Amino acid sequence: GQLVESGGGLVQPGGSLRLSCATSGFTFNRYRMSWYRQAPGKERELVAGISSAGGSTNYADSVKGRFTISRDNVKNTVYLQMNSLKPEDTAVYYCKALEVLGYKREYWGQGTQVTVSS
Repeated sequence: GQLVESGGGLVQPGGSLRLSCATSGFTFNRYRMSWYRQAPGKERELVAGISSAGGSTNYADSVKGRFTISRDNVKNTVYLQMNSLKPEDTAVYYCKALEVLGYKREYWGQGTQVTVSS
């Protein structure tokens, strides 16, 4: 499977960005999708996740109320809407796919840089 993130960039504090993760090569609606991030010198952390059908989501406490994860099972794409961005949100953001049944296959994207700075 392939995952390609896009939508990162430089934004001022308080601004918004929408990340996209386009997928191919696997049956999208059989995979739970998640966004992770990794800041320089820090471990990769889970930001948000969404169930295979999209009915259930979860968020890191640090982004609750500011970020929204969603998915389009026709376009095979997952999104992360990020509002009220803070400098501490600066990181490389990665998309991950995890098969919910069977072999539990896992795929990662290459990441997209998000920088929040004035």
